[in-house]
Amino acid sequence: MATTLSEAYRDHPLHLHQIIPLDFSSIRTLPDSHAWPHTEEDDDDNDHGAGSCIPIIDLMDPNAMELIGLACEKWGAFQLKNHGIPLTVIEEVEIEAKRLFALPADRKLKALRSAVGATGYGRARISPFFPKHMWHEGFTIVGSPCDDAKKIWPNDHPRFCEKMENYQKQMKVLAEKLTHMIFKILGIKEEEKKWVGSTKHSEAIQLNSYPCCPEPNRAMGLAPHTDTSLLTILHQSQTSGLQILKEGAGWVPVHPHPNTLVVNTGDILHILSNSRFRCALHRVMVNSARQRYSVAYFYSPPLDYVVSPFVLDDSFLPRFRPLSVKDYIGVKAKNLRGALSLISTI
Repeated sequence: MATTLSEAYRDHPLHLHQIIPLDFSSIRTLPDSHAWPHTEEDDDDNDHGAGSCIPIIDLMDPNAMELIGLACEKWGAFQLKNHGIPLTVIEEVEIEAKRLFALPADRKLKALRSAVGATGYGRARISPFFPKHMWHEGFTIVGSPCDDAKKIWPNDHPRFCEKMENYQKQMKVLAEKLTHMIFKILGIKEEEKKWVGSTKHSEAIQLNSYPCCPEPNRAMGLAPHTDTSLLTILHQSQTSGLQILKEGAGWVPVHPHPNTLVVNTGDILHILSNSRFRCALHRVMVNSARQRYSVAYFYSPPLDYVVSPFVLDDSFLPRFRPLSVKDYIGVKAKNLRGALSLISTI
């Protein structure tokens, strides 16, 4: 799968300076390259009351499927508890992420992502679309984590690989369960979801680190964007930073709750649902006191799967033209914020 994803990005290479993260361990003041302009919305304290908190849904709730559908329509995101992923599995992955990002910069750069690559260490792939750099470093895993882990730990990579592979397996099971529920809500036909539960899917794990920042009010951890995936399942350490844009409420913080996972819908589900489900625009803010970590699991159909809006009857017109997952990745690689409008039929 790594080769295939690399092929999807091959026609849209990044420049080397767009890949190499800052050596945060040596920085004491915010460089101009990472200083973002102040906006009016930054003055908002994001305290919109309980009515503007993203829903927390218990997967064991008999009404879970209905609640998930409502959350996808209203927010494009929700927090999930009783999700079935053992806490130890999540904790072990966070420990490994901390171990990775605590390494000296020269060690991490041994696994630097290539200009056309999909895996390894580096800046967020959305970096070229913004005039300033983000206060962030990441490590992307597609397929086996060992290829890149061996470059960093030639003799001590098995532990990292084992934890990541186990996490990936557990997340796949949860993603499949959620996908079946969501597809049932949409009424998607059986032949259109045969890939769910098979090996014919696309997945990736993204480890994220947001170091302590000397001037957090002038920096950006991760700039506003939507995910390309069908859905994303996110573990965030017990440090706030993630925000979701809610119409009429502005940027709403997604505060961490113990043993919950954040689920947000991506562009592909937005297309499949014919715009019924939102694709959550989100960003990450940083702070000066605590380093923040997160682990994102991206789940999507196979790259050759043709994404086409599902409409129940002729009274609903398709809002997007059909195209493969790989082709949509190509469209978004050129147009981060305008990809959906470019395939719109209205």
